[in-house]
Amino acid sequence: MAVVMIMSVVLIAMLCVAAYTLAVYALPFMLGLTAAQFAYQTGSGLIGAGLVGLVAAGAAFGVMALLFDSLRSPILRLAVALIFAAPAAVAGYALVHGVTKESVPSEIWRQIFCIIGGGFVGISALLRLAAPSASGPTPVR
Repeated sequence: MAVVMIMSVVLIAMLCVAAYTLAVYALPFMLGLTAAQFAYQTGSGLIGAGLVGLVAAGAAFGVMALLFDSLRSPILRLAVALIFAAPAAVAGYALVHGVTKESVPSEIWRQIFCIIGGGFVGISALLRLAAPSASGPTPVR
């Protein structure tokens, strides 16, 4: 019995680490999933919907990378980072809600934990996105 409890704690910790690592990609994933669902509902089939979803997610990630490379103003970079960190906060909220659904009997405390967890994931994604790049602009010689 103790082995099962330890294994469940380890699996939950691994899920949280994966969520933290993938939080930056929450917006491209959600856009790709939404585009794939729309394409499937309009009759494109599974393969067509998958391709549409992949293209939409790739385009969203490409736009993010292009904006971060081309924008030099820290305020504009922060605004783009906020746009991309908001879905990460929602994903963090949903993750904590799923984890605590059976283990926290009080709805109020579950919501408190969910809001705190979503806030942590959103802030960590924001800090990962808004941090200045290590290379920075190259000086002109």
